[in-house]
Amino acid sequence: MDINLDDLTSQIRRDILRMVHQVNSGHPGGSLGCAEFLAVLYFKIMKIDLNFNMNGLNEDLFFLSNGHISPVFYSTLSRRGYFPVSELSTFRKINSRLQGHPTTHEGLPGVRIASGSLGQGMSVSIGAALSKKLNNDKNTVFALLGDGELQEGQNWEAIMFAAAKKVDNLIVTIDLNGKQIDGSTDDVLPMGNIDQKFKSFGWEVLEIKEGNNIDKILETLKYAKSIIGKSKPIVILMHTEMGNGVDFMMNTHAWHGVAPNDEQLANALNQNPETLGDY
Repeated sequence: MDINLDDLTSQIRRDILRMVHQVNSGHPGGSLGCAEFLAVLYFKIMKIDLNFNMNGLNEDLFFLSNGHISPVFYSTLSRRGYFPVSELSTFRKINSRLQGHPTTHEGLPGVRIASGSLGQGMSVSIGAALSKKLNNDKNTVFALLGDGELQEGQNWEAIMFAAAKKVDNLIVTIDLNGKQIDGSTDDVLPMGNIDQKFKSFGWEVLEIKEGNNIDKILETLKYAKSIIGKSKPIVILMHTEMGNGVDFMMNTHAWHGVAPNDEQLANALNQNPETLGDY
């Protein structure tokens, strides 16, 4: 799709900030850190059908495992055309389809998994990828996980399974921002060398050292898609900055579940110009 990704990312950041400010609730930090990734994935990489169908036949699929970053997900889906951008104004409100953590029973186009509970998206995406192989569907399954989420044991059962069953139509990205709700991941529960862990489980491991660099994300995702079908699942270790694009939200875990006040919102919006029109 022909769109300026820098302009798109700036607008997605504005959406995120305005959504969480409006209801004084939500998770802006991790959302801001993944804005570039989801913009590239949905506008340049994935083959999608905007006539949303849960079966997802003959198209690429995406599963958001770290569901608390729903603001960036909802903004991206709406800007891509899954539902009206104006619906972003209902975020976290009663009877809205845009709940704080995505749920399938709300019937929101683009949402394929209820991901309020962390640690399950890896398993679900592997199941979807295996289903595609059984159906002779040649398309790709993508998933995004947080790094703190890897502290959940279910992931490692799934990681072992995917390699054992040669689920090679799967590209999982880990958002490595080094932060989680209570502090740094190294302080809460150190995970050691994630690169070597995945390699030892039989995965193909790629890395994006500049995980907020649009060109690097695009280059790596294109390469990842070019090497599917070689008997190994693929993981991309993406080093991001939580709160990226808003100076006072960066280099801290404090904005995991905190909304900006009026003054902070104005400051943040001044750093991210309106490009595609606010909702």
